[in-house]
Amino acid sequence: MYESMNRIGKELTEREREILMQIVRLYILKASPIGSRTLSKYLEGVLNLSPATIRNVMADLEELEYITHPHTSAGRIPTDKGYRFYVDSINDYIQVNETEINKVRENLSSADTSNILRDTSKILGMLSNYLSIVKIPKIVDCKVVKLDIIKLSSNRLLIVLALDSNIVRTISLEVDYEIDDKHLFQINQYINEKISNKTIKFIKENFHNLLSDYPSKNIPLLRLFTESLDDIFTTKNEEQLLVAGTQNLLQYPEFESKERIKSIIELIENQDIVIHLLDEYEEPGNVKVLIGSEMNDSILDEYALVLSSYKLGSSYGSIGLIGPKRMNYPKIISLVKAVSAALSST
Repeated sequence: MYESMNRIGKELTEREREILMQIVRLYILKASPIGSRTLSKYLEGVLNLSPATIRNVMADLEELEYITHPHTSAGRIPTDKGYRFYVDSINDYIQVNETEINKVRENLSSADTSNILRDTSKILGMLSNYLSIVKIPKIVDCKVVKLDIIKLSSNRLLIVLALDSNIVRTISLEVDYEIDDKHLFQINQYINEKISNKTIKFIKENFHNLLSDYPSKNIPLLRLFTESLDDIFTTKNEEQLLVAGTQNLLQYPEFESKERIKSIIELIENQDIVIHLLDEYEEPGNVKVLIGSEMNDSILDEYALVLSSYKLGSSYGSIGLIGPKRMNYPKIISLVKAVSAALSST
């Protein structure tokens, strides 16, 4: 289900591992630094240790950089390394409620891909209480199902391009001559034979070769189509990322300060950062977790990202959840996995 980024924690004893896991669990639950006395109570019946012994173990864990302590508190909080150990050690994933997943499948029954993906983003945000992101598949990876050239008037055409990811693109073209119905039908049929079941990328790179055997190259309609190639197949200003649940982050104590609120706005406005991460770790079938400094960008230092990929037709996209590092990982990993599978099966 989940693919580990690193293998750390091998140097820890069983006692240190148990105490570290409990520190992370409690901090995720309480959102305040964890002291030795609090930890001692929660470890009763598991490791019957005195607060003094626990303090010594915590000092060792801090020296190994698994935990740290804020200046204002004697308690400890996990570092990125501590969270990484915790995530890599999770065995008890929380199963997603079957009713919720059935609701997801029902909401994703729309035939229109843009609506499906927008709904997915909203549903993820609602079920998780985090910021949800859905990266739209690159249109260049989609295969053409059918292309229709429709005559709107004597000198105006509508091009309708249907792709295998349930994406439909339309573009209108105007000509300075009267359109011949016979040639329109022939060229429509001919172009469909040449480009059907081929990716946009392949068509753009090989278009002239694909049409090289047409009996006459001087038919104005064919010239028009060739000259309009970029307009028909290029995705200028194409929306790449759908975001929902921004307000969810404001409910967490980590984001109460003006500086943290500013960081949320900065994150939303700099979508290229998130898109780059999704592209870099896009791998079908796996769920990945990135924590703070692992994302190599200061804007994301206080966040965690849980992501997976989905498949629509022949193209891939990504979905993910961004939240505080103090995230409910067992639940969120399962949720992202389940929604990714539901989306891929639409």
